[in-house]
Amino acid sequence: MTPKLKLGIPKGSLETATVDLFRRAGFNISVSSRSYFPGIDDPDIECMLIRAQEMARYVEDGVLDAGLTGRDWVIENDAQVQVVADLIYAKQSFGKVRWVLAVPESSPVQSVKDLQGKIIATELVGATQRYLAGHGVTAKVEFSWGATEVKPPVLADAIVEVTETGSSLRANNLRIVETVLESNTQLIANVDSWNDGWKRRKLEDVKMLLDGAIAALGKVGLMLNVKKDDLQSVLAVLPALKRPTISQLSDDDWVAVNTILDESTVRRIIPRLKEAGAQGIVEYPLNKIVM
Repeated sequence: MTPKLKLGIPKGSLETATVDLFRRAGFNISVSSRSYFPGIDDPDIECMLIRAQEMARYVEDGVLDAGLTGRDWVIENDAQVQVVADLIYAKQSFGKVRWVLAVPESSPVQSVKDLQGKIIATELVGATQRYLAGHGVTAKVEFSWGATEVKPPVLADAIVEVTETGSSLRANNLRIVETVLESNTQLIANVDSWNDGWKRRKLEDVKMLLDGAIAALGKVGLMLNVKKDDLQSVLAVLPALKRPTISQLSDDDWVAVNTILDESTVRRIIPRLKEAGAQGIVEYPLNKIVM
């Protein structure tokens, strides 16, 4: 029987970003609202949609060989899994998120020490309890089923909630007191699956392609032609520490320059390249940069 890698895709807030990241990496995942088993154009992989909060537990138990979930949920479940890759992306900013301790703007609370004997609402119960214990604070930690931001001050004295920008907390008149933990998406594997030669090789290949897709975010390629006499002027326009590829054209007086730039800088650089003598300037998108 041909081996298969059973891969968990996070259902919910990270689902769209994850499917898009896999697309950039070269894997087309087709999700149906009627099925928890998305299709994927790789015959070696079987996908299953699992909530990120539960992913680590199913990977640890071997129901899945691997899956993508937040570092926060690995910590929350105290799961014994192999971290294959840290994928620094999230549903909006493709960066890290924070679980923060927040209180109403009018609250006298200035630090976690001020929450002795108070009530804290959160979805991240276990990690919050460990955080409080680490600071010598005893408080009641209640599981929140959602809409956590609206609970203070009537239903709780404080909350521990995840945020990328803090805008939702501010909109609900909440003030961040401390950061409980930072989190990012991780590709995790079952320990036995990681020790299986074929599955480990497959996971390492997936990791390489996902890392390449993340590395390409916000980058574009730039190609141009330039006379050799103008080459130094063109290179002087390109950002420092960049090492463009320079190739000889069929005309001995001309070369082609190929480089990778931050997309945010290109609109400023292209006019300067033109002034320096560049011609035939082509900007193109990138899916992956594999180092």
